[in-house]
Amino acid sequence: MGKHAQLVMGPAGSGKSTYCDAIRKHCEEIKRSVHVANLDPAAEVFEYPVSIDIKNLITVDEVMEELQYGPNGGLVYAMEYLIENIDWFIDEIGDFEDDYLIIDCPGQIELYSHIPVMRTLVDSLQQNGYRVCAVFLVDSQFILDSCKFISGSLVCLSAMIRLEVPHINVLTKLDVIKKTHRLKDIEGFLELEVNELVEKLDTETSNRYHKLNRAIGQLLEDYSLVGYIPLDITDQDSISFLLAQIDNSIQYGEDVEPIDPKDGLFDEEDDDEDGNGGGGHGDHDGHDH
Repeated sequence: MGKHAQLVMGPAGSGKSTYCDAIRKHCEEIKRSVHVANLDPAAEVFEYPVSIDIKNLITVDEVMEELQYGPNGGLVYAMEYLIENIDWFIDEIGDFEDDYLIIDCPGQIELYSHIPVMRTLVDSLQQNGYRVCAVFLVDSQFILDSCKFISGSLVCLSAMIRLEVPHINVLTKLDVIKKTHRLKDIEGFLELEVNELVEKLDTETSNRYHKLNRAIGQLLEDYSLVGYIPLDITDQDSISFLLAQIDNSIQYGEDVEPIDPKDGLFDEEDDDEDGNGGGGHGDHDGHDH
């Protein structure tokens, strides 16, 4: 089957650990051998069994105590230390080389935007025969207006360009959005064309920013970035669809085609209002680059 790994990224609070646990449980249910690696040297509580833990190599607390760094500087130092000792990580994953790896990464955005730590990690994985998909999580609760949607998209774009591996953007916490009856707001953003998004942004910003809005819109258009897969971790169809998209991007089980769930996720809110209930799942494809 080969070596395959998901690199799970996203800002702090975007649901990375919850995502890793949900995917792990789903993989186990479908009889796929899977292991989760923690690469956050500051993490203390895990929702999943940890097979590989960077804290066995270095922790942020150790760095802060010995070097008198702050939390952010300590994390960057710890990740750079990991890269200097990348053989440790390669040896650790060697125990699970026939298994599917889910790598839970730290949330500090500078690791993906302007220092080469994550790119070096990806290069090392690829040199050791791994097919890697970057899975970038964005909390759907924070993209309910144009400015935040653009901001989230630019963060995704930064990671995508730097890592240069198959890349899928995921909107998390759709189960929370369902409870607030704002699924239609999310659907509206996912269906927007870039020019519509810029026009919407213009109505929310001063005239002095309109030229900048168009430039940002053109950037997103050039990279075809504005594409997300909504994820409801309480819906097995939603998890299955996302996993199939990721697997397809790294050629895991090449004979398996992902099944499009046909707008079920965004129909659920209407069904609930009619008293009919029903499960839902996302329908929007992520972009592989």
